[in-house]
Amino acid sequence: MVEVVQQALADHGIDDRLEAVGEFFPRGHTGGLFLGGLVGGSLPGAAGDVGLAAGSLAGMHAADSASPLPERMLIGVSATTVYGFASRGRHVEPAELAFRVPREGLHVHVHQRVNVRVVELIDPASDSRIELEGNRLPITHSKDVIDALRAVG
Repeated sequence: MVEVVQQALADHGIDDRLEAVGEFFPRGHTGGLFLGGLVGGSLPGAAGDVGLAAGSLAGMHAADSASPLPERMLIGVSATTVYGFASRGRHVEPAELAFRVPREGLHVHVHQRVNVRVVELIDPASDSRIELEGNRLPITHSKDVIDALRAVG
């Protein structure tokens, strides 16, 4: 993932070296999946099985649509900047730069949940926030990004 996002930076004319890259979703992505599954799964009989799957997908997409962020992102962290790219997959070079935030003065809050980590990137001057959700599965490397964000440069 580091290589594909590093190449995306170069394609955007950005000369920076990434320390970590991970896959993230807008905050609420997993909660929407569970809530939609609960509602859909409550249908009686065999319809409940179909409802569970359909409700899970609908809930997840509804939560993602409510966010101004892309549905799936690759987040890159350098010594000076946090980059968010819209992603089509962990190993596909992203094209759209969704955000670029300087690390200087940036507050990072991490909330541990059962199966996700919620990361808030907060600009204290404006109180503007970017709220992300990273899966705990090691293949997403969300922990690597969190560790890099917490590191003091």
